[in-house]
Amino acid sequence: MKKSMSLLLVFIMALSGVLAACSGGGKTDKNAQVLNLYEGSDIPSMDSSLATDQVSFNVFNQVMEGLYTLDKNDKAIPGVAEGEPKKSKDGKTWTIKLRKDAKWSNGDPVTAKDFEFAWKRTLDPKTASEYAYIMMDIKNAQQVNEGKMKPDQLGVKAIDDNTLEIQLEKNKPYFKELLAFGVFLPQNEKFVKSKGDKYGTSKENTVYNGPFVLSKWETEKAFQLKPNKKYWDAKKVKLTEVNYTIVKDNQTALNLFETNKIDRVGLTSENVDKYKKDPKFSTKLGTSTYFIRINQKKNPDLKNKNLRLAIAKSIDKDRYVKKLLNNGSEPIDTLNPKKFTEHDGKDFVDGVKSPLNYDKAEAKKYYDKAKKELGKDKFTFEYLTYDADESKTAAEYVKEQIETNLPGVTLKIKQQPFKQKLELESKLNYELSFSGWGPDYPDPMTFDDMFVTDGAHNQTAWSNKDFDKLIEDANGPLLSDIPKRWTTLQEAETKLLSDAVIVPMYQAGSARLVQPYVKNYVVHKFAGDTTLKETYIEGKK
Repeated sequence: MKKSMSLLLVFIMALSGVLAACSGGGKTDKNAQVLNLYEGSDIPSMDSSLATDQVSFNVFNQVMEGLYTLDKNDKAIPGVAEGEPKKSKDGKTWTIKLRKDAKWSNGDPVTAKDFEFAWKRTLDPKTASEYAYIMMDIKNAQQVNEGKMKPDQLGVKAIDDNTLEIQLEKNKPYFKELLAFGVFLPQNEKFVKSKGDKYGTSKENTVYNGPFVLSKWETEKAFQLKPNKKYWDAKKVKLTEVNYTIVKDNQTALNLFETNKIDRVGLTSENVDKYKKDPKFSTKLGTSTYFIRINQKKNPDLKNKNLRLAIAKSIDKDRYVKKLLNNGSEPIDTLNPKKFTEHDGKDFVDGVKSPLNYDKAEAKKYYDKAKKELGKDKFTFEYLTYDADESKTAAEYVKEQIETNLPGVTLKIKQQPFKQKLELESKLNYELSFSGWGPDYPDPMTFDDMFVTDGAHNQTAWSNKDFDKLIEDANGPLLSDIPKRWTTLQEAETKLLSDAVIVPMYQAGSARLVQPYVKNYVVHKFAGDTTLKETYIEGKK
């Protein structure tokens, strides 16, 4: 979501829960294959080794292509790969043939060496990739990332230009879907090295192998996609132009939609009732969850478990969703979302026990314990959030709830642009932070393994050896024992929530208006948010 985000990132950009919205100026030709969208933030990075956010991964889906991509049903289908992988009997060695007609936008062929180079670069500790951990299924990946082995010892090898061999530590049931995620994209070695630190920072400093290319990129203003003439499957690309405008105010975005300057818009709560009978209106519950990270390093008071529990239980999430969102989102007490993964017909979260429901009486009890343990009754915390107007409104609600239900606590709101906010979280330079996560692959692990000790996306300074062991077991010896693995992951998440490491807030839904002439706009449950490869305009009046 995953800053990703997971994946997913999660998701993340605005109170509306629209993870991949967008924009650009209108066109007068009604038959033009032009899609106008808006995005809540600029692209932080076009370097697949360094990107951690949902905006970047969504753009990757349009301008890059990995071995496999996701279809409209979120099944992994061949991209640069020529077909299905050939697997060894133990499932640990994959041999993948690459199509010979795949090219970069500069005309270079896309080869197996491009994947080998990219993955070794991501795992090289000199690159300092936050998402390197998602590659740990590859043989020797952890040792390479820790500097104990050289990148050349990684279990990935270009047998020839069109044959890639991957050796895995374990037989992962969802590894093909994982290969559709942005971190596993190829990189043109010659181009990357020629650009150095500038790679992925502008349209000129990026080379593309997907359906589109970045044709314009104006920092904090707009970016534009146009068809990649060198793309092997270019005949399926119908759109001639995709315009994204950076819009941080939802009312401005709505005005752009009403004046036919953008084709999709997310609605904030005050506009839902106004438009809910409009035929262009719809809502959908997504798979990204939003929560408040609690950093236990910067402010020593937040090391106190009772204080964290008090904060977590002091916020009325149901009222938050109904009053501020009103868009199909649902309050949640877990990290994993509802209706995302199932086993034997049972939802994963049904087996997770969370104490983090709203209960102001219980919050007061924990707060009284914390005050006694810490020997003080006044606390001031900084609350980090995004710089959108909706984010300020949401932060003010959280401030009001905590300060009312926990007298003596003061929350100071700090709004930051998306990229700067991510940097502050990565450096643990915050106290409380509103965050979100979208899944990178279809498994509960995509959420839970964020919080292992020193995990790149942990960003809370929390460490629990029992939790780490549960995640390790679920990611190793229990892979072949699905029922036991399932309960182990549920136990791990229960342990995380029992320590109030985060404050789960809601599972993001989206209320939106979509022009009916936008056809085949594909939205995904995990990895990059959307696929525009076969989107087209039809019936515009």
